[in-house]
Amino acid sequence: MENIFLEDFTPDKPYWWEFFQPRDDLRADLPLHTDVAIIGGGYTGLTAAHVLAESGIDVTVIEAQEFGFGASTRNGGGVGGAVNVGKSLSGRRLQYRTGEREAILAESAQAFRSIENLVETGNIACDWQSNGRFIGAWTPKHFRDQEASLPLMNEHADLGAEMLPRERQREHLQTDLYHGGMLVKRSATVNPSLLYKGLLERSMASGARLCGRTRVTGLARSGSRWELSTDRGVLKADKVIVAANGYIDPAVPMLRKKIIPVFSNIIVTEELPDGLASHLFPTNRYVNDTLRIRSYYRLTPDGKRVLFGGRGRFSTASAIDHARSLYPMMVQRLPDLKGIRIAYAWSGRIAFTLDSVPHVGEQDGVHFALGCNGSGVAMMTYLGDYLGKKIAGKANYVSRFERPLPGHPLYGGNPWFLPLIGRYFQFLDRLGR
Repeated sequence: MENIFLEDFTPDKPYWWEFFQPRDDLRADLPLHTDVAIIGGGYTGLTAAHVLAESGIDVTVIEAQEFGFGASTRNGGGVGGAVNVGKSLSGRRLQYRTGEREAILAESAQAFRSIENLVETGNIACDWQSNGRFIGAWTPKHFRDQEASLPLMNEHADLGAEMLPRERQREHLQTDLYHGGMLVKRSATVNPSLLYKGLLERSMASGARLCGRTRVTGLARSGSRWELSTDRGVLKADKVIVAANGYIDPAVPMLRKKIIPVFSNIIVTEELPDGLASHLFPTNRYVNDTLRIRSYYRLTPDGKRVLFGGRGRFSTASAIDHARSLYPMMVQRLPDLKGIRIAYAWSGRIAFTLDSVPHVGEQDGVHFALGCNGSGVAMMTYLGDYLGKKIAGKANYVSRFERPLPGHPLYGGNPWFLPLIGRYFQFLDRLGR
C-alpha cells in the first residue's frame, strides 16, 4: 500500500489536542466525604458538577485519566438536533407509547438549543459553526425512508430539513456515491476540545473539586452513604453520579452491563492545496450517511483539512491499522483526496445502549447519564445539566430520556460479539447497495 502518512505523523494524538492539551495538573486531594461524587470528568460530569457546585453542594469529580483524555476531546465535533427513534442496535424497530416518540424528538431539539445557548451566553470560544448537515442516502430505499421521516423530524425535532435529490448532490458535496440525501439546517460543528476547555474552566470557577488520575476500583453501600474505593484512597459520598459513558470501569457493573462501548476511529488529513476544501465541501456542511456502519466527515474549523471518522476495524488494532482501513473509505466518498496524506489518527470510545437511545436516571441507587449513541456533544452536556438540577432539586420537569435502561441476560459488559456484528452489518450494507 502507498505511504499515506506524513513524515512527522504521530499515532494516537488527536488533532484537537493542538488546541487544548488534557490537564494532568488537576489532582485535588481526595476528601473523606463529599455530598456528591461524580465518576467521569467529561462533558456530562463537568456540566453536572457546575450545576451542583453553583447550588452550594459539595461535589467531587473523579477522573481516571487526565481531565480531557476521553471522548469529550476525541469526537468529530458534530452537534446534532435529533436522536435515533427508529431502530435499536440489533435493527429491530423501536416501540413507543402514543406521543412518546414525538416527545423524545422535541427534547432532543431542546438539547441542541441548550448547548447553542450555553456556548453563546457562556462566551465559550470553541469554533461553533451553524453550517448544517448533509446525511447521504446509501441506497434509493434509504432516500425514500428519509423522505418519509421528514414531517416527523421537522415538526417535532425542529430540524428545518429538506430532501436533496442526487442530481443536486454536488451543490453541497463533491461525490456521486450517495443517492441524494437529507439536508438538515439545525445542526452545527464545534472544536470539541475547546468546548471541553470552556466546561472545565466553568466547573473550576464554580468550586467543584477535581481529582484527576484517580481510578475508582470499588463502589459499595456504607450505611446511608456510598463508599468509593480508589487507587488514591477511600471517599464517602451521599450520592453518586456515573458519567463515564463508554469508559465505565468494572467497578460499576450494574451500569457497565447496560452499555456497549464501541471504538470510533478518526483520521485528519494534511493541509489541503488551495481551493480543494471549498471544492469538496461547497457549503461546508458536516456529513454522515445511512449505512449501518456509518461514517462522518467535515472540514476542520480553519477550513484547511478533512476530518474523517468511522469504524475502521472491529477488532483490537493500532491507530495506524485503523487509519489504513479508514483511508480508502474516505477516498471512496471523496475521490479528489487520493494522494492526500494523513497527519493525525486516533480512537475514542462511545457508548451504545441496547435501544440506541440516550438514558438518564437512577439504577440501584446510583445516578447516571449515559449512552450517547453517537450524539454526545449535545446530549451528554444536556443530560449532565438535567441530572445536576434534579439532584439539586431544581429540575422543573421529568426528562423523556429518564426511561428504563434495557439490558440482556446474556450480556455482562464484554462486547466480544462486535467483530461478528460488524462484519454482518458490512455484508448487509454491500447487499443493500
